This record gives sequence, C-alpha cells and structure tokens, in this order.
Amino acid sequence: MTDDLKQRVIDAIKTVYDPEIPVNIWEVGLIYDVVVDDDGRASVTMTLTSPMCPVAESLPVEVEQKVSSVEGVASAKVDVVWDPPWNPDMMSEAAKLDLGMF
Repeated sequence: MTDDLKQRVIDAIKTVYDPEIPVNIWEVGLIYDVVVDDDGRASVTMTLTSPMCPVAESLPVEVEQKVSSVEGVASAKVDVVWDPPWNPDMMSEAAKLDLGMF
C-alpha cells in the first residue's frame, strides 16, 4: 500500500512545472526525497534552482497542494532545503534531452 501511494505521490509531483523550465520538477531534479508513512503522511524534501528563484514562494505550496490531493494522503509536508545545492547534473537524461543539453 505505501509503495503504491508513494508512486501516486511521485506521479502528482510530476505534474508540477517550474514556469521557467518546460520540464516537470521531478525530472529537473528538484525533489530530493519522498516519504509516505503507513498513516498516509507524506513528506517531500525539495530544493529550487536558486534561493532567488522567482517561484520560491509558490512552487513548494503547489507541490504540497498536489501531494495533498492524492487519494490516501492524510497530510502533506514540504521542506525546502539548500544543501546539497541544485545543479544541472541532477536533471534526468530526459530533462537534459528536452532542454537540448546534450
């Protein structure tokens, strides 16, 4: 049950996009960890491309809302961290292809 719920949480996160990058934040590598416990409490650890990111206020809120909307999630918490700092090497191969980084 928890693995299935965690995958649905990840699928919800994949619907969130940084408006400046036409790739979802999962593929960009902004999500560092997703934990869902047996009681349906979801915890997401994420970062942003920089502390001065224009969506620093809104993007974590959007992630929390999307995760909260997943059936079976009792609560959602998003923690924004800056360590390790994000860098382009954290992007998936698909994201790098989409952004022409090869």
